[in-house]
Amino acid sequence: MKLPIKSRHVPARLATGAFILNSGIEKSHGDEQTAQALHGLSSGTYPFVGKLKATDFLKVLSTTEIALGAALLLPVVPTVVAGAGLAAFSGGLLGLYLRTPGMRQEGSLRPTQQGLPIAKDVWMLGIAAGFIVDEIVSRQD
Repeated sequence: MKLPIKSRHVPARLATGAFILNSGIEKSHGDEQTAQALHGLSSGTYPFVGKLKATDFLKVLSTTEIALGAALLLPVVPTVVAGAGLAAFSGGLLGLYLRTPGMRQEGSLRPTQQGLPIAKDVWMLGIAAGFIVDEIVSRQD
């Protein structure tokens, strides 16, 4: 049986998958304070999040991270599918970075100290774009 991934994708899938899976597992054990902090940060940028209870949002976020991390780690999930999920997830994080006041230096894309933890997630969007472009280009060959 041939797996739907290329060997060149394995290192990036392992690195991002393990990182995101761990983050989701940690959040699944989050307390009320963690839920409130993440909910408050996210609902300011994405108003629909404000309609959820903080603890429900934390559950949804942790479940999403666990599912995405697993999809990246499991070789039966095609890279283009895992890459699309990673692009959506990292795009959401970067939207949070770009739209939340205080994350960026005035008039710049450069992060403040507060924005650095989220701005650094741009690497995930780069990996996702690489997966998707590689899959599209490979199909044209």
